[in-house]
Amino acid sequence: MNALTPKEIVAELDKYIIGQEDAKKAMAVALRNRYRRSQLTEELQEEITPKNIIMVGPTGVGKTEIARRLAKLVQAPFLKVEATKFTEVGYVGRDAESMVRDLVYAAIRMTKEIKFDEVKAKAEEMANEKLLDLLVPVMKKKTKSQTPFDMIFGANNSEEEGEIDPAALTDEVRLKRSEIEQKLRAGMMEDEKVDIFVDDNASVPIGVIGQGMGEDMNLNDMLGGILPKKKKKRRVSVSEARKILTQQQAEKLLDMDAVIEEGLRNAEQNGIIFLDEIDKIAGSSEYRGGPDVSREGVQRDILPIVEGSTVNTKYGPVNTDHILFVAAGAFHMSKVSDLIPELQGRFPIRVDLHHLTLEHFQLILTQPQNAIIKQYTELLKTEHVELVFEDSALEEIAKVAIFQNENSENIGARRLHTVMEKLLEDISYNADEYAHQTVTIDKAYVDKVFDVQKYLRNMEKYII
Repeated sequence: MNALTPKEIVAELDKYIIGQEDAKKAMAVALRNRYRRSQLTEELQEEITPKNIIMVGPTGVGKTEIARRLAKLVQAPFLKVEATKFTEVGYVGRDAESMVRDLVYAAIRMTKEIKFDEVKAKAEEMANEKLLDLLVPVMKKKTKSQTPFDMIFGANNSEEEGEIDPAALTDEVRLKRSEIEQKLRAGMMEDEKVDIFVDDNASVPIGVIGQGMGEDMNLNDMLGGILPKKKKKRRVSVSEARKILTQQQAEKLLDMDAVIEEGLRNAEQNGIIFLDEIDKIAGSSEYRGGPDVSREGVQRDILPIVEGSTVNTKYGPVNTDHILFVAAGAFHMSKVSDLIPELQGRFPIRVDLHHLTLEHFQLILTQPQNAIIKQYTELLKTEHVELVFEDSALEEIAKVAIFQNENSENIGARRLHTVMEKLLEDISYNADEYAHQTVTIDKAYVDKVFDVQKYLRNMEKYII
């Protein structure tokens, strides 16, 4: 668990998200409380549950980005899901419990990647040994007899396993292997071709059984290691073979039971589920019934998961008591009070996110580490085009974005991508003609692409 203080967490978020200080502080405190809880006795840990957060604000102001950056910051399992994808039991669609199962898959995948990094060095050494055996074949002692399953399913069409037969290691073979090993380590044989065996993922699965928990399981998964995996031969370069063999050796070194156990625990204790578009399942106080009658049913299906319950997954039961739920919505057509009271009570912390101002738009263009201007500048550098933006141009771009938001759909900071694409359309299309040149984007260039004067005449009522 990352031990960053709330101020340090907000400072990290400031590198990517402009404004919305209240939301950043609320999320930072929620994360810090997780660290504080981890320092307590197990008895007290069970009693302390996370304080779920509901973020209210228009689209494109940073709701999703705040949650995603936080999860990445503390390496917590994270799932973003739209509340509108769920349907009430009895309707066609996904059940609410599927969000927990998806979080578990994300947690196990994250845990597996961490464990893979721990064994990667050893797996690469083993892969290099395999490559040496492929480039300079040597007779090996067979360590196991062929089983009936191997004979039926053809599992014997893979590399021979076992120790090298000392009788096969003549002086000539030793010298050849030493020479090839030196070339391999020096990277002199990366383009050489070798034949390797890989799992045949195209083979047809053997039947599917409904699990009664919203997911299906393949018979191959149930039978586990009883049925051997079918192999196929591929001819690849040494560099590609090394990657494949490293992955194969890492799979052998990993204890998947331990990975699954740790992944489940990580999902339960550190998981974050971001419920977006929650306002779309809030029935308007002025309208009840009709085709949207299932909205309240979806809320009632989500309620037990948010308040704490046990969800069955194919990896085992998962308790949701300590998963942090962050809900978000614009609430244009409805209010938070239109959610059922029980669900409102499960999101005790409400944070309002504000519309972005002209100053925010200018900062978004240049300040974040993944700033839009930086992105487009680096993209065109690949075509040997040097882009330079003057401050006057940045202000004009921000004004155009605000004007378009006010006169059509307000999509927040996402509008900047629309404006930038239009602004740089000619340069991007004719990049070969601008190669090895420096192109300066100034106020006049923006005025030329957009009729800014027309925008400005209509913008006075929007900009304070």
